Amino acid sequence: MTILGDGSYRYRLACAGRNWGELPDHWRFGDVAAVGVDRHDNLYVFARGEHPMTVFDRDGKFLRSWGEGVFKRPHGVHMGPDDTIYCTDDADHTVRKYTLDGKPLLTIGTSGNPAPFMSGLPFHRCTHTALAPNGDIYVSDGYGNARVHRYDPNGKLIASWGEPGTGAGQFNIVHNICCDADGYIYVADRENHRIQVFDGNGKYETEWHDLYRPCGLCLCCANSLKRFYIAELAPGQEFSNRNWPSLGPRISILDEAGRSLARLGDYGGPERPSPFIAPHGIAVDSAGAIYVAELSYAVSGKKRPDAGRDLVTLQKLCPVP
Repeated sequence: MTILGDGSYRYRLACAGRNWGELPDHWRFGDVAAVGVDRHDNLYVFARGEHPMTVFDRDGKFLRSWGEGVFKRPHGVHMGPDDTIYCTDDADHTVRKYTLDGKPLLTIGTSGNPAPFMSGLPFHRCTHTALAPNGDIYVSDGYGNARVHRYDPNGKLIASWGEPGTGAGQFNIVHNICCDADGYIYVADRENHRIQVFDGNGKYETEWHDLYRPCGLCLCCANSLKRFYIAELAPGQEFSNRNWPSLGPRISILDEAGRSLARLGDYGGPERPSPFIAPHGIAVDSAGAIYVAELSYAVSGKKRPDAGRDLVTLQKLCPVP
């Protein structure tokens, strides 16, 4: 049994060494970009394979799939409060809203038609989506822009903010985004190794450090406490510090002020390897279990096409009482 964390934040890997979830015979996830949990604790797995959206119950039983032939490069998932799901496709430059069984409801952006690189216009490889309490839609944009865009619930652009750089309100790969009940916006500014906090109008409030390449971002509220779950990608193979300790890959848990409460899976050298390879997306269910989406194939196999044939790309961490 693999136990991660300590104190009040101890978790057991549900399926150490293999993917969580019972896929049909001969199916495979490939890289899992994002995960989301609905109000029944069903898990939505957004992956870069033949079946882009697969759905499981809380025990890992396969329920259905959809989205075949639609998505070019799945990147982000956000669960709406009205049994809807927002799917961000960075290679298609679109955000698509669906019912939970895959019926399309809204598309923001023009399929296959990116805005000019770093123009600030939506979208050039958008990455993720979040909803404000009033229903406004915030989109992080992303790999070919350094912006956050705000839309009304019908997909009409209201405002945008951000530019390339390292200062307050600037971004170096704006990679993920979430919103709290008070309307504050939290942005994973990946290559600046921080999370920036804004009000709903894009006014800079503060930023959180002590992170390394934050990718996944999930906010949970229980017993009036905010907890932020951060998937940190860690250095890639091309980085000279790929195997340095204390740079991930890992999951960090922060309080509402951005203070670190726990680190799960931090690489500790050959004697204490991380169970993760490339955490990219993250979600938490009502029981406190953490689901981690990994881009293991992209990171481990980019120089060796046959590498990672049995890599783990979807993990579940169950809280230990």
